[in-house]
Formats: sequence, C-alpha cells, structure tokens
Amino acid sequence: MKLRTIGLISTLALGLLAGPLPAKAQQTGKVYRIGYLTSRPGLPATNSTYIALLQRLHELGYVEGQNLVPEYRSGKRKHRPKMAADLVRLKVDVIVVPHGPPSIRAAQQATRTIPIVLAGVHVDPAEAGFVVSLARPGGNITGLTNLAAQLHPKQLELLKEAFPRISRVALLWPRQHKKQAMKEVEAVGQALGIQIQSLVVSGRSKLDDLESAFSAISQERTDGLIVVSFGFTLRHRARIIDFAAKRQLPTIYDRNIFVDAGGLMSYNADRKDLVRRVATYIDKVLKGAKPGDLPVEQPTKFELIINLKTAKQIGVTISPAVLLQATKVIK
Repeated sequence: MKLRTIGLISTLALGLLAGPLPAKAQQTGKVYRIGYLTSRPGLPATNSTYIALLQRLHELGYVEGQNLVPEYRSGKRKHRPKMAADLVRLKVDVIVVPHGPPSIRAAQQATRTIPIVLAGVHVDPAEAGFVVSLARPGGNITGLTNLAAQLHPKQLELLKEAFPRISRVALLWPRQHKKQAMKEVEAVGQALGIQIQSLVVSGRSKLDDLESAFSAISQERTDGLIVVSFGFTLRHRARIIDFAAKRQLPTIYDRNIFVDAGGLMSYNADRKDLVRRVATYIDKVLKGAKPGDLPVEQPTKFELIINLKTAKQIGVTISPAVLLQATKVIK
C-alpha cells in the first residue's frame, strides 16, 4: 500500500510552523493529534491546503512539536479504509477530510465517535447521507462544503458573458454527478440560448471516455467547455488543457489548479477562506464542541481567476465586463 505520513521531524525540517506557542495554548498542557485523510498523491510539503491548514492552526495556538501532532495519510481509494482505521488506532482527536465520498465514508466507517471535520468537500453531506441535515448534522461529522456542483450554472453564465457568441457548451464531468445538477445547468443554458452537451468520463475506462469526449466536442462543433474537477480530470488536466488550447475552445474550470497549469478561467469557492474556517471548526471541536451541534457551513467567498496569457496564446478575447469581476488575472 502506498501511504504518505508526516511527523515532527519532517515538518520542522521544512521550516513550517516555527515560532513560540501562544500563551493561551501553553496553559492547556495537552498535546492534540490531528489526522488528515486525503486522496491527493505526493508528499505533505506539496499539499498547499494541508500546509495552509497547519499555518492557520498555528495562528490559533497549535504548534507542531509542542501541542500538536499531525498524522498525514494519502493514498488510493481502495486503501483509504485502512488509512482511516490507522488514524483511529492512533487515537487522533479529530480526522480532517478534504475530499469527497470515498474518504468521508472511510472515516465514518472507521469511527462513530472521533470528530470528523470536512474541509471544503465537493458534495452535499446531507444529500449523500453523511449527516442528518446541514443545520444539525447530528453525528460525529461537521465542517464545510465547497458547493462545487451548485456552481456549474454560474460558471456557464460567466462563460457566456465572457464569450457572448457561444451557443453550444460541453460539460465534462464524472459519472456520479447528480441528475439535478444537470437539470439546473440545462435550465440556465436554455435561458441563455445555449445547448448543453453532457459528456461523462470515468477513470474506470482509462482514457477511452476522455478521447470519446474530445471527439464529440470536435464533431459537434462545440464552442465552450466546462470541466468538473475530480480524480480523473485532475490527473489528466494537462491533456484537457492542451486539447482546449489546440481547438481554441473557451473553457472554464472549477479549480484554480487548472488555470495555474495553463487553463483559461476558473470559478470556485475561495479555498484560502475555506481552510481558515475549517481550522476554526477544528479548534472548536478540540475545545469540546460536539460536531453534531455545529452546522455544516457553505462558502461565502468565491474566486474568478483568468489567465490572459492563455487567452492570448489561443487567440480568444474575454469581455471587459468579466475581466472587471476577476479576483485574479494572470498576465
């Protein structure tokens, strides 16, 4: 099993979270163990969300090597139940889950008592059955969602506003997306005079689905694209970005990582703000708050990032009205 862990020495070697322990934390005398269960490959030092979370916890009085022991676990879906069980065996005080159903389910099946804090997950935990309701979760799970599925209509509106002439937009998304989400996108598309082309891709069929999607886009002369981020599209983001560039296809993504890699636009919840709020939830839980009494919160801040360098390279012009809405412009 490929498994990533992080301990005291490795983190301090990276120079993270150095500094004195705030007085309010010194008084407790307790050492907190925080589990982090992720599907993201790579070392902890490459995980910006994890690093930002530790930095915010440091601001709240939790310092690794003094009163904090982080336990980082990452791996493929099939290994996550074992990783979650390992965190429970270590008697962590809280398990942080930054991704979707497989990781949440693994954590929930491993424990019904240790608090689980969702770190901006892309599913509605009430719809998925992980909590009783967003207002009153009722069990050992709380945290924040990122409203990913609910943002697709807004992404379509931005795409149309940025490129008024588009009339056919493909939606590249995973098989497990809800039909309701598609209906909402189609309703907005109808209001905007845009025909929606639904293209489902799955990692199970390797790259066959992706190549079929590319062929469908080319054959139907699609003039806009929305890409939903999940494991498969994230792993093959370079291939998707390259295809969009070669076809001069205006594309909007739901993760900044695509724009950083050369994608055109992204619109999503402000990840930095979500992480700060997640740290606050962890702090509340460690101080004795019951997860079942803490409402699952949704994002309140959003980011529109535009890569003008890419726009120039692929020969497209983004409307000034949309540029004015951007929270960040890459030139």
